[in-house]
Amino acid sequence: MIDPRIDKLARILVNYSLQLKDGDLFMINAIDLAAPLVRAVFYEALLAGAHPYLKINLDGIAEILYKTASEDQLQFISEIQKLEIEKVDAMLTVLGTYNTRNLSSIDPGRVALQQKAGLPQRKRFLERIAAKQLKWCATQFPTQAAAQEADMSLTEYEDFLFDACAVDDDDPVGHWLAQSAEQDRVINFLKTVDQIHIKNADTDLKFRVKDRIWVNCSGHENFPDGEIFTAPLEDSVEGTIRFTWPAIYHGREVQDVRLTFEQGQVVKAEAAKGMAFLKSMLEADDGASTVGEFAFGMNKGIKQFTKNTLFDEKIGGTLHLALGASLPESGGQNISAIHWDMVCDMREGGEVSADGEVIYRNGDFVI
Repeated sequence: MIDPRIDKLARILVNYSLQLKDGDLFMINAIDLAAPLVRAVFYEALLAGAHPYLKINLDGIAEILYKTASEDQLQFISEIQKLEIEKVDAMLTVLGTYNTRNLSSIDPGRVALQQKAGLPQRKRFLERIAAKQLKWCATQFPTQAAAQEADMSLTEYEDFLFDACAVDDDDPVGHWLAQSAEQDRVINFLKTVDQIHIKNADTDLKFRVKDRIWVNCSGHENFPDGEIFTAPLEDSVEGTIRFTWPAIYHGREVQDVRLTFEQGQVVKAEAAKGMAFLKSMLEADDGASTVGEFAFGMNKGIKQFTKNTLFDEKIGGTLHLALGASLPESGGQNISAIHWDMVCDMREGGEVSADGEVIYRNGDFVI
């Protein structure tokens, strides 16, 4: 029997997150494992008057590509892919895999090569989102692999996921509107400040955000959601930060990442595990070692680390930096093929000051 919460999630995604309307060309990008949610979303999209179509991926295809393709094949971008980015009105990416570690043995240089080749496409994708020409949202389908990564049974993980999305609330949309209002309250203060100073265990980091835009994320581009972000001035990041949880990117796990910045660039990188992959990503292109995003996690309904960035970067009481590409709506200027979010737990001893005044302590704003 299909979990009725999947149908509820589909309705929220179509009508709240993406706000599909009559005539929208709508692409659903998912793995076959997520078929129950794909079917439900397809149905709701038709009711909304959109024109949905599917891009269904198969498990193991990426592994075959990275292990078998020539360099020319890795860097090939088809005209059809380019056309899709220009023509679709809305896009849903459903995350999920049979094996979260299926790319662990892949040469990170080959991953970086493909990422670099796709940079123009990613840049255009982000530009269209920022210009409100493309509605995009990413969500997670509950899988055995995701549950295992989170040290949960599948039933526990399903409950965790749907709770994080507020699917079972009497008024889920009302929940996200209230989340948005609280985040707006914080943003109204943050947009008046310039220098941010983060202090935590093994962390002392400063940067400036003057004239940058703080963005309220409340369920339209990620679901679940709950963060506020901006882009630091690219050459302003100074100091050291230690990320308390593993940094996950393209199925690779890098543990105990410590980064030191000077004039906005990573000048020293350390990791207890996965150093070769970290180094490869930092060298992917000229913008990969620059911070493209800074954010506060604001979703108090997500309390535990699950090795899934979609959830982990939203945990209430955390903050994260993203190495690489800025999101245009924040006013950031950094360009890169990568965008790698790394999360730091601030709930025990963390402190953030703005222009010399403490505004955040132990995971909560005190403004």
